[in-house]
Amino acid sequence: MPEFLTSIIDWFHATQIPEQIQNVEVLALFQNPYFLVPFIGMIIYFLYKQAVNNLLIMAICIGLWIFTGTDMVQSAVVAGEIQIGKVLPVIGVGMAGMGALVYLVFIKGD
Repeated sequence: MPEFLTSIIDWFHATQIPEQIQNVEVLALFQNPYFLVPFIGMIIYFLYKQAVNNLLIMAICIGLWIFTGTDMVQSAVVAGEIQIGKVLPVIGVGMAGMGALVYLVFIKGD
């Protein structure tokens, strides 16, 4: 089993997925028709199916993703030292977002 996990981790690092996620340009992404058309189609489909939970889950995930790109989150660690004044609000927002996701997925359900 460890050999299997090692091969997955090696593939993950070989494809440079973490670097690609860190270098995403949000403005360019939401102006790209290859992303925007399926994204809008998915929102319309969720509205048609009246899948409010799915819309909320998608909105929370996008909101957390945008929040991670703010200056507050980016400056939470300076020169290898954690800035407590900035980390606590980041942890609070993360816990609130994850709590909302857990509620929507496991407790409320469809």
